[in-house]
Amino acid sequence: MNATLNEQMDVIRKGTVEIIPEEELVRKLEHSIKSKKPLNIKLGCDPSRPDLHIGHSVVLNKLREFQDFGHQAILIVGDFTGMVGDPTGKKKARPQLTFEETRENGKSYFEQAIHILDKEKTKIVYNSEWLGKLDMHNLIEILSKFTIQRILERDDFTNRIREQQEVSAHEILYPIMQGYDSFAIKADVELGGTDQKFNNLMGRDMQKRFGQEPQVVVLMPLLEGTDGSEKMSKSLNNYIGITDAPKDIFGKTMSIPDVLIYKYFELATRLSPAELREIKRELENPDNNPRNAKRKLGYELVKLYYNVDTAKSAVEEFDRIFIKKEIPDEIEEYKLEDSSIKIIDLMMNAKLADTKSNARRLIEQGGVSIDGEKVEDINYIINYENEFILKVGKRKFLKIIK
Repeated sequence: MNATLNEQMDVIRKGTVEIIPEEELVRKLEHSIKSKKPLNIKLGCDPSRPDLHIGHSVVLNKLREFQDFGHQAILIVGDFTGMVGDPTGKKKARPQLTFEETRENGKSYFEQAIHILDKEKTKIVYNSEWLGKLDMHNLIEILSKFTIQRILERDDFTNRIREQQEVSAHEILYPIMQGYDSFAIKADVELGGTDQKFNNLMGRDMQKRFGQEPQVVVLMPLLEGTDGSEKMSKSLNNYIGITDAPKDIFGKTMSIPDVLIYKYFELATRLSPAELREIKRELENPDNNPRNAKRKLGYELVKLYYNVDTAKSAVEEFDRIFIKKEIPDEIEEYKLEDSSIKIIDLMMNAKLADTKSNARRLIEQGGVSIDGEKVEDINYIINYENEFILKVGKRKFLKIIK
């Protein structure tokens, strides 16, 4: 490990909400540098969500930074805890997954995570390897070290009890089981979002109670989605997927509110602290158009999940469609319900033409285009896969979305 303590801490602090406690992390890093022994960095994977978006990448990027400093990244797939389900933020018990479902989802998680992580330096383990071997004697010993009062400090449980919602007995085991994971792998550091603070601190408690040096908890913020208000989520359709097509990653990035530009740079890219400071200076300059910063952000995200050439192509395509063709930044959206539709029917449904004969005339005169390409066939059928810009005449633009 060639990086100094200060160099490592500068990068680790980047974007974090809380390091609990920071002085212990400094001590662990100092010992790691002197002994040339890497730290074990733990990240638990929830197998109920196999499709990753850049909201999930926030902790994965932090894990990659630890990897780049030579530390051991350990991904724990909760195939055993997944059969319980993380109660975080839930008003009722989550549906229990089968063991087979948790394994399959865990495999999908890893295949996507290595778009960010160094595959060769990532250790993946399943917590059934130790939790599945515990017998009733072991369980009683573990439970004897915790109190009901400690578990009920968790807001999810107390709120549900206050609202007379059921809390199932097996849910209480979840944070204890996750804490035991830290003990089982001898974690030095655990990463998590702010919503995982209680679970992560249980790991510290578990290690202390079993005589092991406690892990440091590094908490990362939750990333808002492209709508700028709610947490990024596939169910809210405000996400940028890790495996989205380059065009979609770039296009969705260009749609985020200006106030989120820097936060996305800080949490979703791998720019250095010095590069981030320069981005902040540019954004604070009122003479700079925020769209230019979004273009750079889109470039960085496509480069991260694909490569430099693909990122350059995404920028060029955007410039060709939106800048050179003078397409406005703010375009009305139209949700397409059918997977395929005739161009004339789409124009009618979207009120871009008042009659079919008018729609045909516009097409025949070359006044209709999709993503900058003229539509010449009046019988053209759109087989919808990705969002696109429909232009009719000189000034009518419509963004077609799913």
